[in-house]
Amino acid sequence: MAILLKVMRRIALPGQGLYAIRTLAAAGVIYGVASIAHGSGFLAVFVAGLLVGDARAPYKGEIERFHISLANLAEMVVFATLGLTIHLSDLRHSNQWLDGLLLALILALIARPLAVGPLLLPFRMRWRDRIFVMWGGLRGAVPILLAAFAVLRGVDESRRLYGIVFVVVCFSVVVQGTSIPFVAARLGIPMRKSGPPGVRRFVVAPGSRADGERIGSLPIGDRSWVTRIRRGKTELAADGPTQLQPGDEVHAVTDIQDVDGLRRLFERAKTRS
Repeated sequence: MAILLKVMRRIALPGQGLYAIRTLAAAGVIYGVASIAHGSGFLAVFVAGLLVGDARAPYKGEIERFHISLANLAEMVVFATLGLTIHLSDLRHSNQWLDGLLLALILALIARPLAVGPLLLPFRMRWRDRIFVMWGGLRGAVPILLAAFAVLRGVDESRRLYGIVFVVVCFSVVVQGTSIPFVAARLGIPMRKSGPPGVRRFVVAPGSRADGERIGSLPIGDRSWVTRIRRGKTELAADGPTQLQPGDEVHAVTDIQDVDGLRRLFERAKTRS
């Protein structure tokens, strides 16, 4: 993971779109190496995503949006495949729909709270936030994919398992998925949509928080990244050790909700207490 982070941070690419492609290629390499080592490629990529996801990197917002779009496309393909391969008449055999519904209720009301609740204890969270996390979660495509693998491998009772997974996924998507806004409103959890990202230009003002500070010590968050610094006609390195001066022109890739914070950081003088 350390090598991947160094590559993401230090090796510049000629186009913004290539940064997301690079992470996709890295995921393929990690999956392949884990598979060759007789491990789980899915688990290896998942762990790598957890470790790299919290790290700061150039164009992180664009990378996340690319993979979210790719994941949404993959989910549509998986659900379309599920609809084409399941026979609703088969769900009546051996009470597959009843077994699936009972399993879905157990997972949502018992198993997930018991598994997630203790993991949230070390964090300082309101009880409302804890309930919301225990109710929500990613579900759908992965169970379908694993059940499909069982069918392709000819596992005993795989068709029955596939039907049960279909019922569980339908419950998760229809009941839990559509109830997220309602649950958030009832618990007082604020929800907002992320705005489109872009490159913003700031000029360092005398007496501002950024005046005299190094890039690496600025509190710009993990979704913003300084890509360019101009001092007069001179182009400076946009990395941690570079110290800013009044009049420096700073270009940063950031989400729209972070623009005001960056403007206060670069363009407004510090208030005296």
